[in-house]
Amino acid sequence: MTKTAVSFFWFRRDLRLEDNIGFYHALKSKFPVIPLFIFDEAILDSLPEDDARVGFIHETLSKINAELKLTGSSLLVKKGKTQQVWQQLIEEFDIKEVFFNKDYEPYARERDESICQLLEAHQCITFSFKDQVIFEENEITKADGLPYTVYTPYKNKWLEKFHQEKPIREYSTSGLVSNLYTSNFSFPSLEQIGFVESPVKVKPYTLDTLDNYQETRDFPAVDATSYLSPHLRFGTVSVRKMVNFAVKTNAVFLSELIWREFFMQILYHFPKVVTQNFKSAYDGIQWRNNEEDFQRWCTGTTGYPMVDAGMRQLNETGYMHNRVRMVVASFLCKHLMIQWQWGEAYFAQKLLDYDLSANVGNWQWAAGTGCDAAPYFRVFNPDIQLKKFDEKGIYIRKWIPEFDLGYGKPMVEHAFARDRAIATYKAGIIK
Repeated sequence: MTKTAVSFFWFRRDLRLEDNIGFYHALKSKFPVIPLFIFDEAILDSLPEDDARVGFIHETLSKINAELKLTGSSLLVKKGKTQQVWQQLIEEFDIKEVFFNKDYEPYARERDESICQLLEAHQCITFSFKDQVIFEENEITKADGLPYTVYTPYKNKWLEKFHQEKPIREYSTSGLVSNLYTSNFSFPSLEQIGFVESPVKVKPYTLDTLDNYQETRDFPAVDATSYLSPHLRFGTVSVRKMVNFAVKTNAVFLSELIWREFFMQILYHFPKVVTQNFKSAYDGIQWRNNEEDFQRWCTGTTGYPMVDAGMRQLNETGYMHNRVRMVVASFLCKHLMIQWQWGEAYFAQKLLDYDLSANVGNWQWAAGTGCDAAPYFRVFNPDIQLKKFDEKGIYIRKWIPEFDLGYGKPMVEHAFARDRAIATYKAGIIK
């Protein structure tokens, strides 16, 4: 029996049909297109069965599938080891072309290279596209072609290039859906994938709060953030749409989007930062790494209200306000002298917007060991941060209901911890 020649579009970190560059080009293929998503066991096997991010992906895929059904098509969802899934697909379909959008993380790059080799060995042409960023790893470089490792000159070059090329095109796929493969694939339940629904949910993003973003973004009680980060992480919205909006609306918000790309290119060019200090001079620091102290930090029982409120918010909701993230990260690394990798791993378990490049970049920034990092002698005072950014205690009372009943003493005194941190860093930095 002759198989129908088809193309595939492989969804990964781009879970949307509209303004999806790889999907757009797939639909212009001369072969009918099968949309595909693979739940990768190499990633899933390390997650708890109620992981909220998996639930969000499943919910988003269900919506995509419903949209595709309106066109007479459907989403093919598989679960397994990626290489084995593609081997099965090669046997089942006459695959002529595979389209996907690039991913820049070390595991993804290695995976994609092996899948492309497999496909091309079976006479299948692969096409990859830039979709996750405005400018990828080698588009914003210094005059000598080397990557930037300091944010401000990177940002300036980014803006210069952007304004030379703007407006950034958005890709409509609405007129191309007739090239989708006619199908009615079975859509698996969350339980069939091996997971259960989580009480923690990803919030819809909003752009209504961004008019005064620069004035309100540091105050956690105001709740004036966009909640955009999980949507950028999983690609339920395109970065082009967000950047085009930010350019017209708010320069500070645009800077945050540029930070995202800065950390992505750092991870690409310096993959060691996943587990090692960007600045190797900091490798000699003698961390305390006390397990009991770490557990008090994790559970939000340090005695510092700003730290504890942030950790409780994270544990309960999967979110933490950005200002508070800086305070809790600084506290772990400098007050408790626990190395940043411990905090990074905990955030990776809990954050709904967990993104490897940003998480590693921001943790190393807080620890002082990363590129363009806060200097080691800057030690946030959690009490001063509380007075500056939650003076009336609205945020902390939301997450610490017992606060007015006589809150516990700080687990370590600030002045002592600050002096200890600075002395330990000084002694440990390799000249």
